[in-house]
Amino acid sequence: MVRLLGISGSLRAASLNTALLHAAAARVPAGTTLEAATLHGIPLYDGDLEAASGLPPAVQALKDRVRAADGVLLVTPEYNNGIPGVFKNAIDWLSRPGADIPAVFGDRSFAVIGASPGGFGTQLAQDAWWPVLRTLRARVWFGGRLMVSRAGGVFDAEGALVDAKVDAQLRDFMAGFAAFAAR
Repeated sequence: MVRLLGISGSLRAASLNTALLHAAAARVPAGTTLEAATLHGIPLYDGDLEAASGLPPAVQALKDRVRAADGVLLVTPEYNNGIPGVFKNAIDWLSRPGADIPAVFGDRSFAVIGASPGGFGTQLAQDAWWPVLRTLRARVWFGGRLMVSRAGGVFDAEGALVDAKVDAQLRDFMAGFAAFAAR
């Protein structure tokens, strides 16, 4: 069984990226599970807080889920041509203390997808994730790219994926990433 964890980089209840994460979870191949995680409850990184109290409970819980997964799917919005601050903040917390980086990121499979109401998908945000993941020594899957543009028309009002082309692309992406994470 391949265990994947997907993290939505948006806090909004009606997030296109959270909808994409749920669609991905429904389209994993047989023998694979994908659990969804959110960033709710993770405070802004503060070294003084870490020194005084250690990791906040929400950070430790997410960190434990990452460690238990064979692979992690980052489902990223793109804000101002880059990584959303709330998402990068969570990854920064997960890298603390630095001695834990190999156990959390090192040789763990990671992939990045995203959805945007604009015409370029999340290309710049995805590109911005690569050096972060490389620095953390994650094993990044470059075998596919999935950037859902004009995503407002890809999902219905309830957040269900209704676009057949994106559905097929997402199924292919998840099959490829699951195979990569199984290695």
